[in-house]
Amino acid sequence: MYTQALDTHGKEPLPAATGESPAQAQRFQARVDAEDKIEPKDWMPDAYRQTLIRQISQHAHSEIVGMLPEGNWITRAPSLRRKAVLIAKVQDEGGHGMYLYSAAETLGISRAQMFEQLLSGTAKYSSIFNYPTLTWADIGAIGWLVDGAAIMNQIPICRCSYGPYARAMVRICKEESFHQRQGFEIMLTLAQGSGAQRAMAQDALNRWWWPSIMMFGPSDADSRHTAQSMRWKIKRFSNDELRQKFVDITVPQAQFLGLRDPRPGAALGSWHAALSDRPDRLGASFMRCSRATDPATANALEARRAADEAGHWVREAAAAHARKQRTRAPQAA
Repeated sequence: MYTQALDTHGKEPLPAATGESPAQAQRFQARVDAEDKIEPKDWMPDAYRQTLIRQISQHAHSEIVGMLPEGNWITRAPSLRRKAVLIAKVQDEGGHGMYLYSAAETLGISRAQMFEQLLSGTAKYSSIFNYPTLTWADIGAIGWLVDGAAIMNQIPICRCSYGPYARAMVRICKEESFHQRQGFEIMLTLAQGSGAQRAMAQDALNRWWWPSIMMFGPSDADSRHTAQSMRWKIKRFSNDELRQKFVDITVPQAQFLGLRDPRPGAALGSWHAALSDRPDRLGASFMRCSRATDPATANALEARRAADEAGHWVREAAAAHARKQRTRAPQAA
């Protein structure tokens, strides 16, 4: 769902090619340039494989962690309809994580390894989910802005050069479009409501605007991976290109809602200048929130570890049941 961390790197160095010849690399690049899909059993450079593992696993982690803020609001949603819609959305996000873990497994990494990397803090996820959801309007802002940024990031991945990732993204993007509409509808209802409800919607926009801008990752000048990912057609657009498209699309939506620009003293029509307005703020906030040492990130990881430990007995029971079924099958035959 969320690709904020896809162009950042952890403690690991950039992957180096191991053993491939220049001729192999040229043939591989020719296939990518010809828009051929690379499949799991095809030869691929090790750097390509490792880049995909990093990107898909971080994407999957973001889907799983992304369920938590909204899951906390299911019981507090203002109506039965809102509860049902939110339950469906949270269920979708869990399914997206499973699709993506399966896609990553085709590259030779196990799901257990990916979980361990998440819980140990060595794998990143979109840190926007560490921000608190203070009001019901925050759920609307997440759907409108955060899922809107996710769609902007993810639609090009439907044409990614790696087949399993591209195919998984087709269904994910269809469901994400529902999530974005759900969030916008919440904001529209609040914007047409009482003065207190309009103020709630404005406050949510003020707090979620910059985090949603950061979802596109660091600026192109600060990213070590963007150029290579675009050459391999894992990414189709740079971070800054996607960020500007998001700003251009979101401005008319905010105008329709009657909400003000969250930047003090700025005119709504100048939102297109968001990238040049405070680049220092964008870069500093992104790097701070992406670090595992950030308190909010540490708290989120601790919650994931606690959930993993609490569910350990369930996984053990399911494995024991599966073993029992396998032993019974030959006897029944």
